[in-house]
Amino acid sequence: MKRIGLFFIVLFLVSCVAKQHTKPYVMVDGSSSVELEKANFTVLKNFLYDELDEAIPTFKKTCEAIKENTDVLSEAQININAEQYIKICEKFESEKIELSSDMRQFLIENFDPYLVKQHQTSQGKFTSYYEAELQASKTRHDQYIYPIYNRPDDLIEINLTDFDKTLPNKRILGRLKGSKLIPYYTRSEIENNGLNAPIILWGNDAVDIYLMQIQGSAVALLDDGTSVRIRYADNNGHSFVGIGSILLKKGLLKSGQASMDKIRDWLKQNPDIAMVNMSENPRYIFHKISDADGPIGALGVSLTAGRSLAVDNTFIPLGSLLWIETVGPDNEKIEKLVIAQDIGGAIKGAIRGDYFWGHGEQALLSAGKMNSSGQYYILLPK
Repeated sequence: MKRIGLFFIVLFLVSCVAKQHTKPYVMVDGSSSVELEKANFTVLKNFLYDELDEAIPTFKKTCEAIKENTDVLSEAQININAEQYIKICEKFESEKIELSSDMRQFLIENFDPYLVKQHQTSQGKFTSYYEAELQASKTRHDQYIYPIYNRPDDLIEINLTDFDKTLPNKRILGRLKGSKLIPYYTRSEIENNGLNAPIILWGNDAVDIYLMQIQGSAVALLDDGTSVRIRYADNNGHSFVGIGSILLKKGLLKSGQASMDKIRDWLKQNPDIAMVNMSENPRYIFHKISDADGPIGALGVSLTAGRSLAVDNTFIPLGSLLWIETVGPDNEKIEKLVIAQDIGGAIKGAIRGDYFWGHGEQALLSAGKMNSSGQYYILLPK
């Protein structure tokens, strides 16, 4: 009873203090800059009822990752002080928090929520993704004829800022031709000509491999009765073009039919045309075997269904806590704490999120249909 009373006193005090700081704070000059509008926990929808104990293991893994790589906190337009964040993590570990009520009070005591805005609006786009599944073999035989490549040895990475600090901080991937760096092979070139790269597994369905590349990871059910997880290793440096937009533009799918499950069904029902259209996406993803308990995101930790979010890390730092307010594919409310643990080729913008649904057919059905408007608050250390 005392704990509940203290919680509401703290919440009231936070509300009173926050009302003095409502003026938007512009982080970076320019039309693409992020604005942060300080709020308080009382305006966060469902804050009192979110099952925050579900997020405790996710936050713990995030703290471990931040300690190993504090740079991710300063690479976005919104910067988080690494020293402050680590102190909060150490406090979290020392308090051994297990209950939702304790996690709620911990957030109030250590963070302030800021509504993220861009172009004078807080509304953005929220989609979702899942962990794919496919059939594979360790050797090529029978129907297992489609290679799943690891990162090629001739894939070269450079960053312009390493040569000139005035140049953009941009990662560029390519290959050497003579003494010149040129773009790496496109998807079409790789699929038509093969690739001199390690092959981790052989799949039995090109569509399943393609969908795995879109999602970034998968569970591979092997023909020997075992299973392994496959995770993202790298990409070929080319821009991503969504298969849904390709099929819609050509009239092969009608408006409203571009959910992931319907796209998958169409591709499998039209295998010859499917290969041609899939090749129009020049981006190609390389993979590696993982021994983790879930798909690994860009932060380097396994993702948690319903608690991990992919963001654009040019705006939102990986490892940051976000309070998301949107709806799912059946218009169900999603109002909860999530953590920025991943990125994606199609996730662009300050208010843009890809919600991780988990693994399996039901996750596919949910993820494939979600395309919602919404907003989020970033929780910054006090």
